Amino acid sequence: MSAVITLKQNKDFRRVYGRGKSCTAPALVTYCLKNRAGFCRIGITTSKKLGGAVKRNRCRRVIKEAYRGLADECSGGWDIVFVARFRTLSAKSTDIKKIMLDQLTELGITEGSVQDNTES
Repeated sequence: MSAVITLKQNKDFRRVYGRGKSCTAPALVTYCLKNRAGFCRIGITTSKKLGGAVKRNRCRRVIKEAYRGLADECSGGWDIVFVARFRTLSAKSTDIKKIMLDQLTELGITEGSVQDNTES
């Protein structure tokens, strides 16, 4: 398994929030924006509204593990930001993985998605 490359700077997160596309679900919000790097980078945001550090870190671990299973399916270079919601606290990584796959497919990031500009 390759290491997951993460977004670390606030300006990168703000750029994805401002110019990217988004997809929401009760347990997870996903923002994405094409990058020039040629590979996917992810960022994970957890609000203090979710609870203390232990709960927020569990949400990050669950989201990161769910993405790890889908990382090979992502095509091209994308900056992806996942925002944990209240239902993420009680979800397992397999549940989040299903939601994440649906969102990444809808946003056109996964290889199995339909995102060709020839028919439009």
